[in-house]
Amino acid sequence: MMNQSLIELFSEKAVAVGAEVISCTSIAEAATFVAGKVDGPLLVPTFPSGCRSGLETVLRDAGLDVLNAFSSETAGRADGGLTGTNFAIADTGSLVLESTAEDIRLATTLPPKQFALLDPAKIVADGLAAVDPMRRLHQRDARNYIAYITGPSRTADIERVLTIGVHGPKELFILLVPGFSSDFLEM
Repeated sequence: MMNQSLIELFSEKAVAVGAEVISCTSIAEAATFVAGKVDGPLLVPTFPSGCRSGLETVLRDAGLDVLNAFSSETAGRADGGLTGTNFAIADTGSLVLESTAEDIRLATTLPPKQFALLDPAKIVADGLAAVDPMRRLHQRDARNYIAYITGPSRTADIERVLTIGVHGPKELFILLVPGFSSDFLEM
């Protein structure tokens, strides 16, 4: 169930750390948005909600060059990567992704633009509210990688000069798509 105040808080916090949050009414609308932002191949790893929604076909219909089988060499040439999300944390504007599969990690770290599909029903208030879904993820798969993504990649040197995009995407687009997947265990 969507909580409008959590959506607003999440959006405010995500924007504050450099992400762009876009409300979409459908996967097709999200694909059209992505097509307007990407100038090259788009990495789209296989994930359950993407398969169920026919995501790859919708993206191709929007004119995107979709790469669904890739290596670190081919991934490095992509202009964007697109994944789902397991859930999000409102008070930090963070996305949480179970990213054990290498193609998920490549799609979220190598291209300069990252697109994350998020069903707004999967936004929790804070870290304490994230304990239950995190516990369920770890009970399902005892050994897995969990990525917390808060804004575009950023780093600061010893002189505290902030640089965006050194260790990952320079741009993060969070596409809110109601009804995409309300299952916290499913990306």
